[in-house]
Parts: sequence; structure tokens; C-alpha cells
Amino acid sequence: MESRERVELALSHEEPDRVPLDLGGSAVTGMHVSTVYKLRQAMELDQPGTPVKVHEPFQMLGEITPDLQEALGVDVVGLIGPRTMFGYEYSEWKPWITFDGTPVLVPIGFNTEHNPDGSIPMYAKGDRNTPASAWMPKDGHYFDATERQGSLDWKKLDLEDNIEEFAPISNDDLNYFGEQASKLHSTGKAVLANFGGTSFGDIALIPGLDMGYPRGVRSVKDWYMCHVRRPDLIKGIFEHQLEIAIENLGKIYKKVGDKVTAAFITGTDFGTQRKIIMSVPSFRKMYKPYHAKVNEWVHENTSWKTFIHSCGSVEAYIPEFIDSGFDIMNPVQTSAANMDARELKDKYGDRITFWGGGVDTQSTLPFGNPEQVFDQVRKRVEIFGKGGGFVFNTIHNVQPKIPVENVLAMYEAFKSVRDHS
Repeated sequence: MESRERVELALSHEEPDRVPLDLGGSAVTGMHVSTVYKLRQAMELDQPGTPVKVHEPFQMLGEITPDLQEALGVDVVGLIGPRTMFGYEYSEWKPWITFDGTPVLVPIGFNTEHNPDGSIPMYAKGDRNTPASAWMPKDGHYFDATERQGSLDWKKLDLEDNIEEFAPISNDDLNYFGEQASKLHSTGKAVLANFGGTSFGDIALIPGLDMGYPRGVRSVKDWYMCHVRRPDLIKGIFEHQLEIAIENLGKIYKKVGDKVTAAFITGTDFGTQRKIIMSVPSFRKMYKPYHAKVNEWVHENTSWKTFIHSCGSVEAYIPEFIDSGFDIMNPVQTSAANMDARELKDKYGDRITFWGGGVDTQSTLPFGNPEQVFDQVRKRVEIFGKGGGFVFNTIHNVQPKIPVENVLAMYEAFKSVRDHS
């Protein structure tokens, strides 16, 4: 069975010949570049010292190339935009070495010069004449957004300040998506696309990483305060974003057609480790209408399935996700409260596909031994894989400093279960 057919069956809640596998299909289902490097070395895919491309610099995710996809049996490929979250293009790759000594390649816009304290600043669109939009602390593994928000007058907030990032898609970007969709579709794998513009209130995007001088409400604390103090502004932002998003999706669909299997709609997190971040009625009022309208357009006009990424304890929202029209839920954080794997599968497994949840990346994968990793992976595949509706992936991205023996055990366990299911 071809990978695409395998994923499509799983998304239709039918059991394919084996459980599909994703690694690197999106910015929330990938692997830190240092771990990709160790995995490639352990699998003897590279000579020592061969660099790995950083394909998502904010989280420092490594590129999952076709040879690694084939070695692991990956069924999904990712279609992302031509630019990084910092706004510079993936081009003119240059060598760099991370703090932990991993040899990598980064785009030309990636700043590699250290501050006096050893940290590394990052600049919107690679423009060092603007204030840094993020920084990586000395000996760090990722970048942290820099909040550059000015003083706020809550009574005089201007909608225009928070919608500058939402604009009609350019012809160049449309052509890029069309070309990439055709190229990825030809691999026979399922294509998971992130076209951007539909992630309402995603806190990773609020600070404006790709803007030299972002205006408006740009701090995490004030953004959430705005839900209470100026909900009219939040709704105004979302309404403008929705209008532009639907127009852009229509143009994109004319270019990519049904070569896309699933579309990443939102990465807005609604849960913490222990509970939801807002009441269900508040979610219904503030977020659900906009999600529902995007999903409605996608389902009425395309064959794509829609994908929501939301970390934490979100069980209380799952009925709302389903009612909003989402087909896929990720990362399935079973380590959070009220997120037991078997209970989730029993309650919702016939109505939404679980894309993730394959192993705990907060405890088992980094701190367990290979036997514990192997055991958890086997159990998760048996629980989630029954009756379809499951694509294997870890709970969010595979982090740095993971023992490579545990990473190998994860894929060995997955292969042992899926090949005998």
C-alpha cells in the first residue's frame, strides 16, 4: 500500500495495512537538529561531521531528508512556505556549529554572531539594523521571542496595528506552493501543508518574529489580558484575518488542488499541563466561530483534512474541536491532566484522528531507558491504532539531548508493532 493511501485510510477511520508514520511533516511533528544528526550517525546514513540543515530555526528543527524517511518508513512529507518564521528565505545555506557541537547548515539570513554574554540574537528578515526579534541564550538549544511592544493605552488600541501580518498572498508564493505541491505529491507520500494565515491567536506568532518594528499588542501577558479588557479588538483582528485567509486559500487551492492530503490550520495552544487556559464558553465565543468558518470552507471546496495543534490538557475542548470541523488533533499530550490515551481513544477515536501521542517526550523518551520507551510505544500504537484514526508521531517535537538509544528504540518498537498489526 502506498503511503498516501495508508494515511488517507487512517484519516477515514479505517485500518490501513499498517499504522502511518510522520516525522518532519510539520513544525510540531519534527526533531531537533542535534537529535537528527545523532540519529543519522547511528543509522550510518552520514559520515561523521556531515551537517544537517536547520529547516525551522525558531525551534531549531532538522531537515528530514528522503533517505531518512525511507530508512524509517515515514509516510508524510511537509509543505511549508518559502520563508522561516523570522521572515528570511531558505536559501544560500552556510555552515554553523550549535552550542552542543552539532555541525549544521543555516539559511543566509540566520545570524551566527554572538553577543558579549554568549547569546545569539536573531533579526526579522535578517536585518541587523532592527532590534533583535529573538535570542538564543548561551548554551541554549532554541530561540526565545523578544517582546518589543511599546506602551499601551487600552482605550486607544488601533486594530490596524495588529493586522499588518495578514495580507493577500503574492503570485510568487502561489507559484512556490504549486510547484512544491506537485513535487511532494510525486513522492507517493501524504502531503501535510501549512499555508499560514489561519492560526487565530497563536501565541508564538503574536510577538511578530518577522517584523522589525511590530506595533500593537505584542506581549504574551497583554495579549491574553486583551481577551478580557478589549475582546472587541481580538474579534476585530480575527475577523480581518479570516477574510484574508479565505481569499488566500481560494487562490492556493487553484494552484495545489487535491495534491494536499491535510492542511495545518492552527497551532494555537489552549491547554496547560493541568487544565484548559480559558472556559469552554469563552472558547466558543472567542475562537470557535473562526475555526469553524475556515474548516467549513476547506471541506466545501477541497478534499483536504484539517489539522489542529493544541498542547496540554485539552480534553474539555475536544468536542468543540470536532464540532468546529477539525479532522485531526495533535500533539495528543497524554502526559497532561485528563488526557489518558485509552480514554481519549474510546471517547473520541471514531470522530477525530489522533496525530501524535506515540511516546511521552517530557519523561519517557528523554529520561527512560530503551526498554521503557519500547514498551510505551507498543502500547500507544495498540491503543490508538485500533480501527484507524491514528498517525504515529511523538508528543510534539523530539527534543535535543535525547539518548540516541531511546530514539532508535522508539522506531524499532513502532516497526515491530505496525509490521504485525
